[in-house]
Amino acid sequence: MSKRNLFYAQSGGVTPVINASAAGVIQAAKRYPDQIGKVLAGQNGILGALQENLIDTSKENARTIEGLINTPGGAFGSCRYKLKSLSENRAEYERLIAVFKAHNIGYFLYNGGGDSADTCLKVSQISASMDFPITAIHIPKTIDNDLPLTDNCPGFGSVAKYVAISTREAALDVASMCATSTKVFILEVMGRHAGWIAGASALAASERGDAPHIILFPEIAFDKDRFLQSVTACVERYGYCVIVASEGTSTADGKLLSDQGERDVFGHAQLGGLAPLLAGLIKEQLGYKYHWAVADYLQRAARHIASQTDVDQALALGKAAVELAVGGANAVMPAIKRHSNKPYRWSIYPVPLSRVANREKKMPRRFISKDGFGITPQAREYFAPLIAGEAYPPYQRGLPHYIRLKQVLVKKRCPPWEGE
Repeated sequence: MSKRNLFYAQSGGVTPVINASAAGVIQAAKRYPDQIGKVLAGQNGILGALQENLIDTSKENARTIEGLINTPGGAFGSCRYKLKSLSENRAEYERLIAVFKAHNIGYFLYNGGGDSADTCLKVSQISASMDFPITAIHIPKTIDNDLPLTDNCPGFGSVAKYVAISTREAALDVASMCATSTKVFILEVMGRHAGWIAGASALAASERGDAPHIILFPEIAFDKDRFLQSVTACVERYGYCVIVASEGTSTADGKLLSDQGERDVFGHAQLGGLAPLLAGLIKEQLGYKYHWAVADYLQRAARHIASQTDVDQALALGKAAVELAVGGANAVMPAIKRHSNKPYRWSIYPVPLSRVANREKKMPRRFISKDGFGITPQAREYFAPLIAGEAYPPYQRGLPHYIRLKQVLVKKRCPPWEGE
């Protein structure tokens, strides 16, 4: 195969380590000078390809690329943009292929979650039908940890670490004040329809009675009476109650407690507001003084306490994606396979995108305690290695030092895009 350029882009909500995968891609591509020309990054995800806003990563020095490993957010810009089917919008795909042809792009590496896997699969299928085959590789990324066929997802381990640390520290605060002040603290975390993040908060507990005392999982139907009884029992026993609630918590009929009635471009419910809802319920029914917090963007931007395991895996998967591409693989995702917990050993293997796209992996029931409010020892063994190790970024003047890219765009060769 003649030398062709590689297109890389970031998609969806970003993570503390998504840029480590980007660094892995750029660094690995340099090892294949006979097969890969330049790495062109899409500015704001797939929109960068449609709008022909392509960042020339060769304009960044090696030190800056290395600095991506320590930088949170999406250095190239991300987006939530769902490609329609070919029958719905053929012009969109024709535009992609036109841009790829104009810039001699033969590799398409898309770094994202389940919807991004779907986009990557579509590009692979459609490019072949349009007589311009593109090697498409999906690089896994999601703090929700809900991609199938991979043991875990880059981004999750660092968010799990942040949530566990925040739970432990907040609990110490509440415990010190509960005699005369706050009795209940609620932390709302992300995760959509899977309880992985909420479950990882249980790592905060080292002894019986430690927080979190109640975890609300999307996998377990919310029962108001059982919940209030548990809060009461906890306060009476320990003097306070710490609750970690997943944004995807729902009732037995499937109604999300935090559904705001809005949808994003992928059709997902816009979630949020569960913590104040629960706090109001507790105040009204039990009369306890409370405080609540929503981890929100803080949990997925906290690179300063990232998991070393997470950083290592994100970097390795970026490199593996390039190796799969030049090795002739197509429409696959490099996934993580766990071999053992103690010591923690893992490897990378390819899985077909047809079995990843638009699918969710939820917390298995065996990971959730019998009462539905905690985790099992088996779950603790699963979570523990993923938050292991500290990967502190360099500091300057007391703050983490994060890099910023020049984002030099290549010269456009196609007519302006007339899409959305």
